[in-house]
Amino acid sequence: MKLNSALAKSLLMAASMGMVTPVLAQTFPRPAKPAQPAPAPAPDEEAATIEGIEVTRKNGGYLGVTVNGPRLVLKFYDNEKKPAPLDVARAAARWNPVNKTGDERSVLNPAGDGSLVSTPVVKPPLVFKVYLTLLDADGKEVESTVVDLRRLNEPKP
Repeated sequence: MKLNSALAKSLLMAASMGMVTPVLAQTFPRPAKPAQPAPAPAPDEEAATIEGIEVTRKNGGYLGVTVNGPRLVLKFYDNEKKPAPLDVARAAARWNPVNKTGDERSVLNPAGDGSLVSTPVVKPPLVFKVYLTLLDADGKEVESTVVDLRRLNEPKP
């Protein structure tokens, strides 16, 4: 019986691996783990979170923009991300939906829970930008911002 050179090489290779593998498989002592610091004491209160898309306001504080069914909801938060009372009378919203030609517009009026809520006109898919203008009691602009509703689909950190 004659051995083919390729077969002989593969047999030699397998034999040499058999001798090398036990050397590589030797166990070495693991280094000692460094002492871990004691866990920080649990805070008395949970970390405050903002519902929906977090928008930093110019005068301090935050806005939380969400869509609840067919309504656009705008909630107000203070610097510590805790719910705050309304400091505007209403808001105007404008967006260009992908499933309709032309702009959609809505006025967000105060709701009983301290938020501003639009009329039921927001339709999915929520892949558009909303241009918000916050208005005082006289109808003058207090501040404006742009919110990309695509961020509603991103996971929260």
